[in-house]
Amino acid sequence: MSGLSLLNAFKANKTAFGVWLTTGGVFHARTVAQASPYLSWIVIDCEHGLIPLVPGAAESITAIHGAVPNGGPSAVVRIPATGVSGSTSWQIKYALDAGARGVLVPMISTAGKAKEVVSDCRFPPAGRRGFGSPFTHGNWGVSVPEYLATANDDISVMVQIENQEAVQNVEEIAAVDGIDVLFIGPYDLSISLGYPTPNPDPHPDVEKVIQKILQAAHGAGKKCAIYCSSGEQAATRAAQGFDMINVTSDMGAMAQAIAANISAAIQ
Repeated sequence: MSGLSLLNAFKANKTAFGVWLTTGGVFHARTVAQASPYLSWIVIDCEHGLIPLVPGAAESITAIHGAVPNGGPSAVVRIPATGVSGSTSWQIKYALDAGARGVLVPMISTAGKAKEVVSDCRFPPAGRRGFGSPFTHGNWGVSVPEYLATANDDISVMVQIENQEAVQNVEEIAAVDGIDVLFIGPYDLSISLGYPTPNPDPHPDVEKVIQKILQAAHGAGKKCAIYCSSGEQAATRAAQGFDMINVTSDMGAMAQAIAANISAAIQ
């Protein structure tokens, strides 16, 4: 099946590099998706970005999945609701019905909530996800029977580890059947632990916690992801064994490129 770059990278045990999308627009999303053949995934950020879950995420997903003719980056939606808000279920449903190939749920702190997330991402008997969207299978480029037969295995379920409670429960969260990725949010993790945000790297004490999460994920046979803000930082994380690494954001890359080109022009 085309367009499963993230899943293919996981199956091949290759580092999957991605980008954070914080602003909506079909042409914007398509441009980001076409930026590099080495781009495995794009997170559509409906939590802290300016992309509404409905219909903004669906439009961005369609643009990303249609950007590269023979398969390109996989669209992953970070839903707005956190694991402590109690409203994640319907938002996961909308993200998956829109055709997302992965869902990222912020601030998951307990194994119980992680189990709920898995259940919302899986069709029965493995979970409680309902079926009915006329758009989902077309976004994947398959028939309805094909989608129903493959979605439970091909959708990547990701939870963010980004507060003190989650760190305390990280082994139990990692052990939850159906959780594919523990995604480290270094900014909120730093704040929760009482440290300043990364600038650009985390505080050494936070770094120890990050390595603990990486070990817990791999110890449970799961993938571990982390948000980075530069290619250099991403390369360091890849050498440490992280499986899924954000390299930059759309806004960060655009601002950096404009500044660099203006600087070159005025010399």
